[in-house]
Order: sequence, then structure tokens, then C-alpha cells
Amino acid sequence: MFSKVYSAALNGLDAYMVRVEADISDGMPQLLMVGYLSSEVREAGDRVRTALRNTGIILPPKRITVNLAPAAIRKAGSRFDLPVAAAILASLEKIPADSLKNIMLTGELSLSGQALPVSGILALVEAARENGIRRCIVPEQNAAEGAVLEGIEVIGVSGLAHLMEILRYPAEAVPVQVDTERLLKEQSCTREADFSEVNGQAVAKRAAEVAAAGMHNLLMIGPPGAGKTMIARRIAGILPSITLEEALEMTKIYSVAGLLPDHTSLLLNRPFRAPHHTVTAEALAGGGRIPSPGEISLSSGGVLFLDEFPEFKRSALEILRQPLEERRVCISRTAGTYIFPAKCMLVAAMNPCACGYFPDRERCCCTEQEVSHYLGRISRPLLDRIDICTEVTGISYEELTEKQENETSAQIRKRVEYAHRMQQERYEGLPLHFNAYLNGNQTELYCPLGEKEQKLLKNAFGKLNLSARAYYKIIKTARTIADLEQEERILEQHLLEAIRYRLPGGAYWGRGV
Repeated sequence: MFSKVYSAALNGLDAYMVRVEADISDGMPQLLMVGYLSSEVREAGDRVRTALRNTGIILPPKRITVNLAPAAIRKAGSRFDLPVAAAILASLEKIPADSLKNIMLTGELSLSGQALPVSGILALVEAARENGIRRCIVPEQNAAEGAVLEGIEVIGVSGLAHLMEILRYPAEAVPVQVDTERLLKEQSCTREADFSEVNGQAVAKRAAEVAAAGMHNLLMIGPPGAGKTMIARRIAGILPSITLEEALEMTKIYSVAGLLPDHTSLLLNRPFRAPHHTVTAEALAGGGRIPSPGEISLSSGGVLFLDEFPEFKRSALEILRQPLEERRVCISRTAGTYIFPAKCMLVAAMNPCACGYFPDRERCCCTEQEVSHYLGRISRPLLDRIDICTEVTGISYEELTEKQENETSAQIRKRVEYAHRMQQERYEGLPLHFNAYLNGNQTELYCPLGEKEQKLLKNAFGKLNLSARAYYKIIKTARTIADLEQEERILEQHLLEAIRYRLPGGAYWGRGV
């Protein structure tokens, strides 16, 4: 007897439908899996056979053929165990064949018949909904994740016995319900790290606020122990609360990467990723035999922090140039092209030299050649993609010990939220939300300059030998500064502050080193 059921497979962050067909006929007793399968999918036959036996169902001594279509696309992963088992059960007439219509099944099976969680459920359920499927059956650990999508029922199963019960009596199955609005309202705005704990460093804190307000990339340079890492770890806390759209995209990324905790429906905190400087280019940007998201994609909607910036491998840093510009990672393989988002805010911190104290010649023992070589580890094209560069100077004893009331992250967040709202209103209907994401034409359209401002920028362009990319980044940063000050127009003071941020490290690169 022939039967079929739908499942789905991942292709990057997206998914496509897979038709799982089973046929039982007379012939040499065997369970044959076909359809351009990876080794773990082929092993599904043995897992399903054993799981069925331990659930009390013995396969007859007949030829059982299972096909996963379309056969031209390679299938990988362990998510096809449940649909294969369901198709075989329907062919054996252990469950009604009609019960498999208009549903999507996915999940792994243990040898005992227990349903095990799989990655990428949100993407799989989304693909099923787009293809008109009205019900999805997934492992119960994944049910809350899939249920955040509207317009489709998601049912969790604990194992094969539970699956058979649901398919025999589909009207009695209770879909999982997730109140996304309540989850978003209940997300906490409190953070473990707060800007009120940072004494001094007014310039660096202002640069961090501007960067967060427009999602601009930020570089902090200064001696060790000055507070660069302390400031960076608090930037995610001044970003506005996450929206449902951002939460869904972030949850999908972590689910595909296999990093979403069991029974989690939505990730509600903006990510802060801080990979060690030994990270490989592939781990930073994404890739692998079956491409998966890298650190820059896992940081989407939040902060990617690269501490000890010059200590990263040159190949790892240079691979970030295109993603930082296009806000996405494109990975090409013979099997196809995979697209992952890279809508993160890059925050980097570095010392000015190997010992960390240049240009303080009383403490720095590096020669100018050594300083030049150290700074040269960061290429100019990469520096050109960083909107804001600021110096973090050493803090005095008085600043460190003085009892003072610093601005809290909540106070700074209010100004950042206002700037974000201005940008959302300005770019309504466009596929962008922040000033940092504007291209050249959009910058000229949405960030017009008056005559005085044009003259100021023209003088700066010649004196500082700016590139075209740096020219537009100055204007976009000035637009963000104006938003923070609730100004409709970009004024001279906004441009002057933005131009100051274009001098990488101020005293460092600017000393002819």
C-alpha cells in the first residue's frame, strides 16, 4: 500500500517542503531509503524500525520503500524520522491514511520511540504555513517555538505512541498556544550591567549612545584597564526593547544554529556576542559543509563585540567587510547559495600598541615602527566601515573613587528609543529602520545638508582625505546625532561631532605612525 506525508528541510534560514512517500509490496524483506540522502537520513530506516518494534509494531517481511522527494535536492539531518514512521504506519494501515493529509511532520526518534527535538522548527513551520499546511506535528520540546506563528496549528508529541493516538483521533489533539503579545510586554528592561556603574569616560559613553541610536559600528581605542570592555558590555542594555519581528528573526537564527533552549518560544533579549580573538573566519561569518549562521548572524538585532581587535586573524576580520556593508552574509556552495542576516552593531576595542600605552612615552616602550605594525593589523578598508571611532583615556583616581550619580542605562535608553522612533517614521515603507543602513542615494534623499553644512563637509573632505564611503558615514552619523537632539535638520554642530568620530583613535593614527 502507498502513503505519503509532508515534512520540510532547511536551506540556510529558509525551508522547503519534502514529500515523504512509503510503499509496501511483496519482495525481498528490506527497508530501502531513497531520494538523495545524507548518511544520517539513511540511518533513519534503522531508527524507525527499532522505534516501531519497541512501540509494539513489528514490520512485516516485505519490501518497504521510502522516498524523500524532490530527489534532486540533498536531504540532511535527523528531522525525517517522525514523517518516515508515520508514512510506514499509514502503509501498514495502523493509522488512517486520510489523517496525513494537510499536515507537516518533523522530528527525530530514539530507539525507544521517544520524540527528540530538532533544530530549525520555526523555519520549518513557517514554510508549511506558506504552502497551505494547516497543522504541524513536532516533538513536544519544539512545540512552543513553532506555536509563535499565527495561522497554523502546532501540536507537540512525546513519542510514536502519542503520534499514533493523535493521528487516529485528530479532533482531540490540542494545539499549543503562545501569547506573543504578553511575552513582549513582560520582557524586562533591567540589565545586569548598567551604565551608572561607569565613572568618567563621558566622551566614550556619548559615542556609545550615538552608535546605539543609529546602529552604527563603533571602535574604542585606549590603554588597558580604561573601561573599553565595561562600556561595550552595557551597549546592548541601552538598545530599545525587541519587537516581534526582530524576536522572530532572532529566534529563527538561533533555532537553525541549534542554540535555542528546549521549550523556548521566543528569544526576548537582544544578543551580545563576544567571540575570542582565536575565532576562525568561518565561525565568525558562517559556513561549514552544511552552512550555518556565524557570530555576525547570531548577533543580528544586537551587538557583536570584538575585544583585542588587532589580535584577530587578518582573514577573519577581512571576511567581515562585505557583511558589514550589505548587512547579510552570502555563502555559495555547489548545492546552492545560503543567505544569513548580519544586521548587528559591531563594537570593537583595541589598545594603541602592543604594550597598550602609546602615545604616553613615559610608559610606552614600543618603537614607532612597532606601533605602526600593530595598528596596521587593522586594514584601512575595514576601518572605513566603522562609523564611529573614539578614544577611551585612562581614568584618574579621583574619577574612579568619587561618589557620583551617573546616568543609568534606562535614562540613556529613553533618548535612544526616541531616535529609533524618528528613524522608523522617516523610513516607513522602506526595507530599513536605521540611519546606518542608508545607501548613498538614500543618504542624499533623507539627510539633506544646508549651504553652511556642505561647505564644512567639503573642507573636511579635502583636509582629511576622506573616501566616498567615509563621506556618507559622516552624514549618516550626523543625522543620528540630530535625531538624538530632536532636530529635523542636520546642523553644523552635528557634522562637527560626526567628523570628530571619523578620526580613528585621534592621537594614534593621527601622529603619522
